Amino acid sequence: MTLATKIEAYQPEVVRQSREVEQLVVGQATSDGAGVKLTRVLTQPLQYRLDPFLMLDAFGTDQPEDYIGGFPNHPHRGFETITYMIAGRMRHRDSDGNEGLLQNGGAQWMTAGRGVIHSELPEQDDGRMEGFQLWLNLPAKDKMRAPWYRDIQSEDMPEFTTPEGVTVRVLAGASHGIQGAVQREVTQPLYLDLHLEDGVEFAQTLLPDANAFVYVYRGQLEIAGKQVQSQRMAILKNDANADGVVLKAVGLTRALLIAGQPLREPIVQYGPFVMNSQEQIFQAINDFNEGRLTKQA
Repeated sequence: MTLATKIEAYQPEVVRQSREVEQLVVGQATSDGAGVKLTRVLTQPLQYRLDPFLMLDAFGTDQPEDYIGGFPNHPHRGFETITYMIAGRMRHRDSDGNEGLLQNGGAQWMTAGRGVIHSELPEQDDGRMEGFQLWLNLPAKDKMRAPWYRDIQSEDMPEFTTPEGVTVRVLAGASHGIQGAVQREVTQPLYLDLHLEDGVEFAQTLLPDANAFVYVYRGQLEIAGKQVQSQRMAILKNDANADGVVLKAVGLTRALLIAGQPLREPIVQYGPFVMNSQEQIFQAINDFNEGRLTKQA
């Protein structure tokens, strides 16, 4: 999108009443893959509250031993993964024949659907690696759809700057008239990476039924009078009278704003498989063990 196109597409968003903070969440330190250290921000007990989102991991370290093992081959079925890198390089390969290099400012969007086996391995042995992985549920009717993959380089990521000076990167959905890199009809995810100067405000309208949260990964935010410190997730209260959220930076701040339409369907998870029933989970395990997970039905 050229600068002229961005200016033409830009539409200010007015929020008359901001959502408030319902709950502040401190992530859980854990490890995954081949010992990669990370913080699990959105955990399994919050899946129904933040439906359609299943998990958010934040990883960031200057120590190679914390990430060098990466995520060797592992399976998925029934949902989508969105990996967003803000530092470092990671190589993706999967059983559907896709390959891509994820690097600073880029993202990869993978729909596991009926089944995919993939790996995400660092292409560096020193320096900083930092980013996020979000899991987005698929509706029951799409859980066994064909896998899909898109590699989004930083230069292709839709981005704009508000008149107040807020830089907004739009991974999904739309903000202020700027369409994001990916759209989804059912869950309608909004995924923004916000860079704010001290004291500056950013207003974003939200759909009335959307579940929404903010994760601050640098600095601090104020939301409807509530302070949200760095490394905290703020779950935004569902309020029929609120038409969006207003964020105010306290110091130089970077944060993710994520929202989506709930599926209101059963969620049954077993590790890398997320389905709607135990029977479907047993089938996924059997399919993986017998080499059928990635086979077309």
